[in-house]
Amino acid sequence: MEKIVKFLREVVAEMKKVSWSTQRELATYTGVVGIAIVVVCALIWICDTIFARVFQVILHY
Repeated sequence: MEKIVKFLREVVAEMKKVSWSTQRELATYTGVVGIAIVVVCALIWICDTIFARVFQVILHY
C-alpha cells in the first residue's frame, strides 16, 4: 500500500511539470492535422486512380 501512495504522489508531482497546450494551440494543431489528413487522402486517391487505370489498360489487352 505504501508503494502505491508513493507512486501516486510522484505521478501528481510529474503532472505539475507538464506544459499543457492552450485552447488556441490545441485548435490550431487539430486544424493542421485535419488538413494533413485531407492532403494525404487526396494523394492516395490520386495514386490509386492512376494505378487502377494503368492496370485496367494493361489487363484489357
